[in-house]
Amino acid sequence: MPLAMEITELSEFLDVIFPQVRGEFAIDALDQDAIKVRLKVGERHLRPGGTVSGPSMFGLADVTTYLQIMAHIGPEALAVTTNCSLDFMRKPEARRDLIATGRLLKLGRVLAVAEVHLRSEGSDAIVARANMTYSIPPKASG
Repeated sequence: MPLAMEITELSEFLDVIFPQVRGEFAIDALDQDAIKVRLKVGERHLRPGGTVSGPSMFGLADVTTYLQIMAHIGPEALAVTTNCSLDFMRKPEARRDLIATGRLLKLGRVLAVAEVHLRSEGSDAIVARANMTYSIPPKASG
């Protein structure tokens, strides 16, 4: 089954429905099995101690999962996070972008479950791992 949305469409969709994060994220790669999304790390993402903040890492994991679901089901602005478990494993590089690799573990009618690994650009070491669950609203009948 082909993807419902490609990188350009997903990027435009994100800009329209979440203009408050315009320019913060970039989709580096997308296929049936995985998506790679980049957080363009800037001063606003850092916390004391010179590391990327937890909320910034959560945002990357969340956006990655959202975009991957949209790539499969098409634009559905009201899909929402219902659960997240985030393991912080090591300190990310403060001045490097964070790269998230997301994989859907299950895509059902009403729930989607994904796993996301976050790495500092240029490193293979996982800095955080997220398990994400999303609720997908029912299709409108008509």
